[in-house]
Amino acid sequence: MASIKDLSDYPQAVQEFATYKSAIQGCSPKTVAEYLVDLRMFCRYMIAAREGHPIENETLETIEIADLPLEFFQHIKTDEIYTYINYVKLDRENQNNTRSRKLSSIRSFYKFLTVNRNYFEENPAKNIENPKQKKSLPKHLSLDECIALLRAVKSDENSKTRERDYCILTLFLNCGMRLSELAGISLPDIDQEMRSMRVIGKGSKERIIYLNDACREALCTYLPVRLKLRKSGIREEALFLSSRGNRISIKTVQWMVKKYLDMAGLAYKNYSTHKLRHTAATLMYQSGQVDTRILQEILGHEQLNTTQIYTHVSNEGMETAMTKNPLANVHINGIQPLPSAAVGEGEKDAVKDEK
Repeated sequence: MASIKDLSDYPQAVQEFATYKSAIQGCSPKTVAEYLVDLRMFCRYMIAAREGHPIENETLETIEIADLPLEFFQHIKTDEIYTYINYVKLDRENQNNTRSRKLSSIRSFYKFLTVNRNYFEENPAKNIENPKQKKSLPKHLSLDECIALLRAVKSDENSKTRERDYCILTLFLNCGMRLSELAGISLPDIDQEMRSMRVIGKGSKERIIYLNDACREALCTYLPVRLKLRKSGIREEALFLSSRGNRISIKTVQWMVKKYLDMAGLAYKNYSTHKLRHTAATLMYQSGQVDTRILQEILGHEQLNTTQIYTHVSNEGMETAMTKNPLANVHINGIQPLPSAAVGEGEKDAVKDEK
């Protein structure tokens, strides 16, 4: 992953863009790094295409881009961007969402050059539409699967971090927070009564998450154990600690979630850490009848339409709706046939209609 701390391998225009995203727009280092990766691939492809180099992954990786002048970006045409997007689709097998992200990086970069810096007027990426996204329902655990997952942790008597892991899963399933948000929680982020906690979401945006009884109980059980995980001489304010006494890493959380999904017999469903966030949102909406606006605030979504994916109707809801049809309890044995005369008249009418 590229680092914003060392931008010397990038063109001056890209360096300015990365600094703007970080310092002015407040994007997180991870977000800026993703922009850099996307723009590096875009620059390398454009150089290879223009100079006639083989457009292969190994070849592109060796192309230097640091000396690209501003004029290089000014002379790129819309058709060339289309060609690049087609390349990452066919040669690199990028799915629609990945291509959309790469196109968004290019579009944001050119907006910076033309609007924020006024280096030139024409924006070749301005009117390019995003690849059409496939609308799919978010995968989530059922209530029974959630309980099975928590039971798997409780039954793991050999684990030295059982209380920590149970607390992590409880927060995921109840609060719907992102993986990075959970790993970033520090002790000062929790209020003294443990009624709420502060998390840092996308774009370094803060929000308050309120804690229910299950979360408070899990925290109260874990905090005394946390003292044992903390190493002497190390001042670590992170809520969740690794076995070494440092802030828990994202990879450790992912590994832990996978471990207990396997123990709960759910490995075949290919659930992930992010699916726990989907689970919390879906259960709150379907079982708790939580308003979408409130759910938007809980999840930290910037746009309401992102939250509305959770308003899908469950199979159980559709099945219930079918049973409420007033004809649902009308059985064939309870239906009396029409008199023969009436049937005959109906048949005559049908014949007339056909004529």
